[in-house]
Amino acid sequence: MKGEPAYRRVLLKLSGEALMGGRNFGLDPETLERIATEVKSIHDIGIEVCLVVGGGNIFRGIQSAAHAIDRATGDYMGMLATIMNSLAIQGALEQLGVNTRVQSAIPMSTVSEPYIRRRAVRHLEKGRVVIFAAGTGNPFFTTDTAAALRASEMNCDALLKGTKVDGVYSDDPAGNPSAERYETLTFTEALSRNLKVMDATAIALARENGIPILVFSIQSPGSIAEVVHGRGSFTIIAE
Repeated sequence: MKGEPAYRRVLLKLSGEALMGGRNFGLDPETLERIATEVKSIHDIGIEVCLVVGGGNIFRGIQSAAHAIDRATGDYMGMLATIMNSLAIQGALEQLGVNTRVQSAIPMSTVSEPYIRRRAVRHLEKGRVVIFAAGTGNPFFTTDTAAALRASEMNCDALLKGTKVDGVYSDDPAGNPSAERYETLTFTEALSRNLKVMDATAIALARENGIPILVFSIQSPGSIAEVVHGRGSFTIIAE
């Protein structure tokens, strides 16, 4: 990949569903390996990388609220799912020779470090990939909000959100072929138009800290490297 990257330190936000590949549940090994290889490709050119991953492929807390489990308990269960996904990504990265640390917002010292901001920053400075697990550690906050929070705490230059589509649309392009695709949006436009790219708390937090959000398709091979070089197909949300 020629040219200088546009960002020095980035946070990559992945949904749990992004790890499923063509499956209906769980983890797809080939998809996991491909994403790990792409993360390695930007790590190898000197970009400092941290990640936040969701848990929807294993458990979605908000859906459980309609059943026998209350919302808070369901969200905690979802946090545990993100730890499982984080460990899977760590394993895939370390198989490729990338030093990786998992830091969990819920103390789980047998399998991960506790989240300590200064330690996480030091890991990044030493060239390690840091995966932030268990969201914010609090129920009622999404992993999107956790991603914006950790990106702010790590002083990231950008928040990269990998989705199923190549940017932000006015409506779901799968159900509405005439949906408009946006190349650029302001934070205010993303909030006022109620675009479902991230929850309002995450967008507001990114706006307060001046961190642009780049929305792209994680399903397109090579897309992470393209986006960090300012190329490819993506929507940028900024001031």
